[in-house]
Amino acid sequence: MARKPLGKDKFGVQKVMRIGDYFGDSLGQFALNAVSGLVGQLTFFYTDKVGLAAAAVGTLFFLSKIVDAFTDLIMGNIVDHTAPGKERYRPWLLKGGIPGAIMILLLFTVPNVGDAGRLAYMFVTNLLLTAVFYTAICIPYSSLMVVRTNSQEERGTMGTWRAAAGYVSGMIIVIATIPVTNMLGGTQEAWIKYGAVFALFVALCFLICYKTSRETASSKETPAETQPAAPEEESLPFMQMIGKLFRNKYWVMVLVANLCANVSYGLSNSSGTYYAKWIYGDENLVGILGAVGMIPTLVGFILVTPMIKKLGVTKTLRVSFLIGVVANALRLINPTHFVYNTTLGCFSSFANIPMMCLMGVMTAMTIDYNEYQYGTRMVACSQSASSFGCKIGNGLGASMVAWLLGLAGYLGAAATELTPAVRQAIYGFSIYVPLALFVIMLVISLRFDLEARLPGIRQEIAARKSKV
Repeated sequence: MARKPLGKDKFGVQKVMRIGDYFGDSLGQFALNAVSGLVGQLTFFYTDKVGLAAAAVGTLFFLSKIVDAFTDLIMGNIVDHTAPGKERYRPWLLKGGIPGAIMILLLFTVPNVGDAGRLAYMFVTNLLLTAVFYTAICIPYSSLMVVRTNSQEERGTMGTWRAAAGYVSGMIIVIATIPVTNMLGGTQEAWIKYGAVFALFVALCFLICYKTSRETASSKETPAETQPAAPEEESLPFMQMIGKLFRNKYWVMVLVANLCANVSYGLSNSSGTYYAKWIYGDENLVGILGAVGMIPTLVGFILVTPMIKKLGVTKTLRVSFLIGVVANALRLINPTHFVYNTTLGCFSSFANIPMMCLMGVMTAMTIDYNEYQYGTRMVACSQSASSFGCKIGNGLGASMVAWLLGLAGYLGAAATELTPAVRQAIYGFSIYVPLALFVIMLVISLRFDLEARLPGIRQEIAARKSKV
């Protein structure tokens, strides 16, 4: 029995997404954020459980992220040059997802082969997970949003579902990792057991996402409601595509904002345990902080759609970034008070939600602008280059934690007291840097005017095509 066709959005664009489509699609982000969340916990694991030097861990993390980021560009080129008529995106959910789940388990099985051997093992396993398998999924998965629907409303809803699923995944890791691993004994073996459970969940999520996803751009015989979001286009040479992207000022703005956002996410994923352990005096408080942080997160996901309808994408981001600036600035007054900082942290958490939801939407806008400016959309390459910024940002954030601790002389598992230098290092990656990042993102959002121009741009594109 054929399903009842969906209506059109407020701009007259045909809708194609149902609840099951949104849910299945969002599980891909749940799995991806589980991977990145676990990687974010590795700084603490390597320094305080395995006993490696903080500065060495930070440097190797950053080096792996540099390599990782360049593999994004390679992956985007591979996807954009997939032979016409074949699925470009969906198959990679399985090609990268299953071996990636296996690599999650291997992250924690660091052998006792001396510091040099353990550092080498750390570098190789992180590189394989993030630079190979994660990238092989992330770029095609990000691109699915663009070819799935032309509706900005549905893209925004997809972004909200993805962000919600990803945030739930991340919060589970933040809340559960330390208490659960401590409950299991707090040893490396406890972390191995914990990683094994998440590996199974990650594999299952990718399987479901694969099953429920569709590539409407890969089939010429689809129902009216699932017609392709865009026709096949001729792929350009790799370096030519990169050059065009960097001449798209809006794409560059999104790239920088994405970089800043992911430095912030990387810091957040890696810094909470240190703040709880050394500033508040109890590392198990990180679970409470994560649980409390779920409140503004839930409120954010509830409010983001009404905010978008009322203010639009860009103004919603401006309001959220301003909230982030004010919240982090106020933390400077009393950075040691648990209730005061937890309350302000809620506002900071709320400020991150719109960016999580709308980054894909903003990138999709820049892809539409590619077509207006160059006559070609360059979908996967645009997503891969944006992901380049994500990887560099996240790696820089995680590495910054280890670097600042290393500069402060942090002793990791051997540390018994909080020195003034370590205190300032923790304040640095927990308050000072996030404040600066929110300021930069606010300035960028004030200069981003593509949303207002988009209706006219699309009319111009349509007019050009009608003359062909």
